[in-house]
Amino acid sequence: MKYKEISVFTTEAGLDAVCARLSMLGMEQLEIVQGREEIADFLQKSAKYWDFADMDELCAAEPCVKAYIDDDDAADAAVATLKASLAELKGMALGFDMGSLNMIVQTVDDSVWLNAWKEAYKPFPVGKHLLVRPSWEDEYDAQGRRVLSLDPGMAFGTGSHPTTRMCLEYIDELVKEGDSVVDLGCGSGILSIAALILGAKDAIAVDIDPIAETIAYENAALNGIGKDRYTVLTGDVLTDSALREKIEAKRYPIVTANIVASVIIALAPYAAKLLEEGGKFITSGIIDTREEEVAAALTAAGLSILEIRRGGDWRAILAEKRT
Repeated sequence: MKYKEISVFTTEAGLDAVCARLSMLGMEQLEIVQGREEIADFLQKSAKYWDFADMDELCAAEPCVKAYIDDDDAADAAVATLKASLAELKGMALGFDMGSLNMIVQTVDDSVWLNAWKEAYKPFPVGKHLLVRPSWEDEYDAQGRRVLSLDPGMAFGTGSHPTTRMCLEYIDELVKEGDSVVDLGCGSGILSIAALILGAKDAIAVDIDPIAETIAYENAALNGIGKDRYTVLTGDVLTDSALREKIEAKRYPIVTANIVASVIIALAPYAAKLLEEGGKFITSGIIDTREEEVAAALTAAGLSILEIRRGGDWRAILAEKRT
């Protein structure tokens, strides 16, 4: 059997938004290609399928999301729908660069990928208490850890990227029974869902992309978490006063934001406002070259830098609201 492999090129910051669009359109078997060597290898292997010669130059520096669909009578219509959806996404003011959103479509045999994408996602522990486990590994022994179940076909944030993993480590260390948590820029909802699994009483997840609401609620349901404990809101907290009022009903011991440096800088004063005295701000998505700039913005917002963790080119910062 043959399949269509659809590759969409974006930025590190845009990976979640692209995955959400693909999932919304029913393209649920996804794979992320990132890292310079991995991207270069993929481009070289795929060059024979490209329709124009300069695709390697346009996309060489961009990670991509690959989706697989049946190569049947509906495939061309699905590709056309995705193309229109990506054009819509490119026109949205998401607060970060989406990259080129160039798309490559090629036909592959099932032997190229069938079940291979599942092989890339294995259960892995985070910190002392959490286990991130693909949904099909339901027989996997958690060895006493609390399980965060994810399906990479539906939940595009799997926790394996250094930025997400470092945030999960902080959540594993800091969340206490009965805490209330806010996740700014929630994407798949992985951070706020992890907090609830680890004992948080309730959580609010916020994202500027409306698609995140559906995805985050689906992921929460996969882990037995309902809307009585979990609220997902959409909009821009920097400009939407009605949205801010919903979030600001109380102050929180933990606020998270795994986004990009420029958005974190803009959000810093608001995150500080949401925190109770001594509350912790967990943030990542910070490329190494902007570490000092983000740290300075957090300090200027009245937060004390407690620790900076490093994962490859990425940074996670733990800050505290000063008493």
